[in-house]
Formats: sequence, structure tokens, C-alpha cells
Amino acid sequence: MAALMRRYGVGARWYDVLSGERPVYRAGRQAGIALLALSPGDCVVDLGCGTGLNFALLLEATAPSGIVIGVDRSPDMLAMAQRRVDREGWGGRVRLIRADAAELLSEAVAQAVIELRGGGDGRADALLATYALSVITEREEAWRRARATLRPGARASIVDMQPPHGFWRVLSPLARLACATGGADISARPWRMLERDAVDPSSVRRVERKGGHIVAVAATVSASDVPR
Repeated sequence: MAALMRRYGVGARWYDVLSGERPVYRAGRQAGIALLALSPGDCVVDLGCGTGLNFALLLEATAPSGIVIGVDRSPDMLAMAQRRVDREGWGGRVRLIRADAAELLSEAVAQAVIELRGGGDGRADALLATYALSVITEREEAWRRARATLRPGARASIVDMQPPHGFWRVLSPLARLACATGGADISARPWRMLERDAVDPSSVRRVERKGGHIVAVAATVSASDVPR
């Protein structure tokens, strides 16, 4: 994990350019956010927010008063995310929390939500994890703690990677290289946790992009109880 932290620290400044965001991975973000079916004013926890590539899409989907709580363990990634927030003037709608997802305290998220909303119970309306859970070794614990930040009946969306199929299979070596460079486990398929924990199987929605390399799954989930 220390090696992975160093990798993200060194690459934070160039992540947006070198990660294949525009040609490949932005499509997954767009699909995952669309599946959440967000409403104006919603609060979204962005787990593993990185440099904040989801923020503009989430703020647009929850405008004019929705808020985003970005969580990441890399100080370098969060520094880039904060620069994005400051540059775009999103300070009134975005808060960043530095935390290991497997050690995330729902109380910290609740405090940030209450500060932005000026009150309430601090529960989030939705959870988004894009290309994050496949990087986390303790993903079950991270998933459990992330769900503890949600209100009853909230929706969650997981966007992640698997080997492409069909015509896109020719890009498998590149896909595996990209995952290895970022420290992701291409065989993790973390969306299965979401499918398993859906309150109602009929609430599960799934789409694939780029020949199945990108999978986005959303569902209504139950909150979990963990130490605050």
C-alpha cells in the first residue's frame, strides 16, 4: 500500500492527462452518475475521489444546491482536487476528507454534510465509487464503511474495470497495463458487492462501455452500521 501511495503521489499532477480519461474512462463516470438518477439538492459521497474528475458531473446533476463529499487517502490527489474546487468556485458545495476508505468514519462525513447544508442529520443521499474499489485491498470493509454514510433508501453506483470482450479484446494488453500502472485489480469486479447488497434486485441497473472494459452498476442499498 505504501508503494501505491507513492505512485499516486508522484503521478497526481499528471493523472488527468495520462489516465486515459477523455478517450476511455470518462464514459464510465458519465454512465455511473446517470444510473444514480440524482435529484437537485442531493448529497453524494465520492469515494476515492482522486483529483476530482467526478465533481463537475455530480454538481451539474444535483444543481443548484447539491453537495459532494470527496474522500481519498492520497494528500497529493486531494491537493489537486482542492485546486480544482478553488479554481471553479465550488467551495460552497464540495468538501474533501482525507481518509483511508477502509477506516472511514461516518461521523466525519456527517460533519462535512451538516456544515455544507447548515443542519440536518448528516446522511448522504448517494454514493459513487469510480475506479477506486479495485485499488483498495480491504474493499469489503471500505464498502461497508461507505454505506454507513448513507440514509435509508439511498442509491450507490460502482464503476470499475474488467478485461474487454468482443472486438475490444484486442485492447486487453493495454487495459491490463493501465490497471497495473494504477495498482488496480482488473479481476476484482467490486460491483458484485453492490449487486449482493441491493435492497431489491429490481433496483439494480447495469451498463457496459468500451467493449465491457468499463462496467457501471447502481442499486438502492441498505445502510450499514459501523463505529462512528
